[in-house]
Amino acid sequence: MVRYLIVNADDFGASHGVNRGILEAHRRGVVTSTSLNVTTPWSEAAAAALPREAPELGVGLHADLTHPGPGSPGAVTDAVTDAERCTAELERQLRRFEQLTGHAPTHLDSHRNTHRDPRLLPAFLEVARRNGLPLREHCAVRYFSNFYGQWGGETHPEQIGVDGLLRVLETEVGEGVTELACHPGCADPDLRSAYTAERQTELATLCDPAVRRALRERQIRLISFRDLGAPPERAAGWVGA
Repeated sequence: MVRYLIVNADDFGASHGVNRGILEAHRRGVVTSTSLNVTTPWSEAAAAALPREAPELGVGLHADLTHPGPGSPGAVTDAVTDAERCTAELERQLRRFEQLTGHAPTHLDSHRNTHRDPRLLPAFLEVARRNGLPLREHCAVRYFSNFYGQWGGETHPEQIGVDGLLRVLETEVGEGVTELACHPGCADPDLRSAYTAERQTELATLCDPAVRRALRERQIRLISFRDLGAPPERAAGWVGA
């Protein structure tokens, strides 16, 4: 059985601290992919750091329809039922992504998984199809979202600790390709999120040597979205002995 794992860090561009944490989780840990939010004051710095600090990191678009930023044809609060306006905003963010990075994204996902909204999903599917992008939960990659340390207003560090991630590798990574979503980051007062301390826990977990050992023992290959369709020998980050 051949098993592949994409470890995708959401929210690249959310703040300087999140940017630092994601880059560190790639350099020192097992993050192979990230998705860039292009609507924030920190998006440009995130994109500018990639060629210098993380040239091998796969980068997709983290479409943000809750804070679409300047130039948007309308926030989701105004346009959630308007598929045409949603499509226009997704295309605008794709163009912004290409301006910032110089290339197309490897895949498409969304902030807070807004693409799950049945009123928005058709627009996401059409934009993904037109641009040849894998869309989270609507491509051949199985999506695992439960590596997350907060629900019901309470923090659950056991869910995102090393033991928790090792259980995920043992029970959730099957044959084919699995995407594990994560949210590493460093402390940052500018971050507009209640999910803050948990990001630092995730960062420590993703960089723990026990995780890489477990990948070797289970013969799980780390890849990114840009490796999809490539011959197996070209898959990035083979975690063999």
